[in-house]
Amino acid sequence: MISAPRGTRDILPGESWKWSYIVQTASKTMKDFGFSEIHLPIFEHTELFSRGVGETTDIVEKEMYTFEDRGGRSITLRPEATAGVMRAAIENNLCAQGASAKLWNWGPMFRHERPQKGRYRQFYQIDAESLGISNAAADVEVIALSIEIFRRLGLKNLEVVINSVGCEKCRPVYRQKLIEYFEKHKSDLCETCLTRLDRNPLRILDCKQESCGRVADGAPDIFDSLCDECREHFAEVRAGLERLGFTYTLNKRLVRGLDYYTKTAYEILSGDLGAQNAVAGGGRYDNLASAIGGNKIPGVGFACGLDRIMLVMEEQGCDFGQTPKTDAYVVALDDKSRGAAQVLTYELRKNKISAACDIAGRSFKAQMKSAGSCEFVCIIGSEELAAGTVSIKHDGSQISMPMNEAASYILKSKN
Repeated sequence: MISAPRGTRDILPGESWKWSYIVQTASKTMKDFGFSEIHLPIFEHTELFSRGVGETTDIVEKEMYTFEDRGGRSITLRPEATAGVMRAAIENNLCAQGASAKLWNWGPMFRHERPQKGRYRQFYQIDAESLGISNAAADVEVIALSIEIFRRLGLKNLEVVINSVGCEKCRPVYRQKLIEYFEKHKSDLCETCLTRLDRNPLRILDCKQESCGRVADGAPDIFDSLCDECREHFAEVRAGLERLGFTYTLNKRLVRGLDYYTKTAYEILSGDLGAQNAVAGGGRYDNLASAIGGNKIPGVGFACGLDRIMLVMEEQGCDFGQTPKTDAYVVALDDKSRGAAQVLTYELRKNKISAACDIAGRSFKAQMKSAGSCEFVCIIGSEELAAGTVSIKHDGSQISMPMNEAASYILKSKN
């Protein structure tokens, strides 16, 4: 038997309606914040990610699913959405002549990681990007948007963590301080962090190895190295969050795993996920557009993983809305009535009533068993067929009516 590839899974009907609830809640929240939906290709030219995400990131070095197509082009299954959104904005002139765009999308991403709880090689993300605005108010709005999605989903025990990662003006100063500090502690760094030391020392701050974490805790503070612009921007972000009543924690080790971040970086953490506890993360990326060949377009955004949101909601007993159910079941008493039963079922569906009927030729007893969970049971036999009527069982009573009145009756009587 052929099974699903490692790190992937089937989302079956017993669970898929919960996913729909999360996406629908996010969609309504995005609309309320003025974000428009965009749909992106699942694969892009590899260069988009190597230039945009960063050659020295774990994603580009170790995790991308990259292949050569029949035309000899290097193609990569998207490992994240931000670079694709920016590419689409540049290609379609969404931010031409100083315009701004607020865009969101959701769908599968692909990374070759070790599968574990809440982490898959094909995983699903909701992504939001605010493009064209450099003001700190855009950062605050994006953070507020992610928090509001989780608030509407009923999540609790969440923590907002923020940091500034500087910009191209002040980061080199901080980078040199980190190199000088970590050089003194090389014996305590893992092999991966030793390779990062010269290439991308900020990534050492994000290492999950215990020994590296102890060393990183004593690393210099980036706040002492920020330029005036970054320091003022971060102060405005903090003031904006406080103005909206949000509490947050500062974490100098929060750098995120992608090279395109500048200034604000943030995560939303859940106390119910253990070590891999981030349910959303994002920040500002003012240099991404120029890195992939476009004019400079400031941007800020976030992504949240549906798999992890689902885990937290189930852990916390959150409400996923109503379990999908069929409102009406149309039962045929004999073979001659089956055609009429199918016609009535279709009429109910046309009137936006969830309805079902037997199409397998099963017995009356089997049909009634299937109808057991339905609020309305519509019965058609030879007598009803001759009279053009239907018998409807509802709330312990049974009435007969013309078949063409069944839909209006059910719509008026639905609980």
